Amino acid sequence: MIGSLRGTVLEYSPAGEVVLEVGGVGYRVLVPTGTASLIPGDPAFLFTHLHVREDALILYGFPTRDARDTFETLLGATGVGPKLALAICSVHGPAALRQLVLDGDVDALTLVPGVGKRTAQRLLLELQARLEVAARTAADGDGDAPVRRQVRDALAGLGYGPDEVRDALTGLDGDESAEQLLRDALRRLAGARV
Repeated sequence: MIGSLRGTVLEYSPAGEVVLEVGGVGYRVLVPTGTASLIPGDPAFLFTHLHVREDALILYGFPTRDARDTFETLLGATGVGPKLALAICSVHGPAALRQLVLDGDVDALTLVPGVGKRTAQRLLLELQARLEVAARTAADGDGDAPVRRQVRDALAGLGYGPDEVRDALTGLDGDESAEQLLRDALRRLAGARV
């Protein structure tokens, strides 16, 4: 089993594939879209998951161990294959995914291409135990709606579509206030429309 790769990036596609040269061999690795540190010619290190099928061996790569562990946890959920697990990891980082499972945020999961409301509800139930957030309760918060949900609703109210909202919130710090998170998201959206 291949647990990690360290080498030089030969090619990177924003669609989620990288060719990493390790010891003269180029490995094709599927990565979450938006993995920013993969620039051709630069050294890179990826934690990997080798998916074995009858007709193929497919490598999936992640910038952190937590991201790889989250991917593998998603694979254990009913009806989730590597393609869907990678799509979820592309939209929601490990911390954001744990938070949305804790919050029971079905709408956040439906931002993932290919995940409808029913699938999102089923995934939330399964992931609560798998991601070890079931024991935490909403009482830890201040009683208001979760910050990310507030910001997502505000952006939707301003007329932004689900893809724009997802892109604007991806990678932003969930520990900020709703106001600051909304400002950061609007800055991203303004830059994307220029």
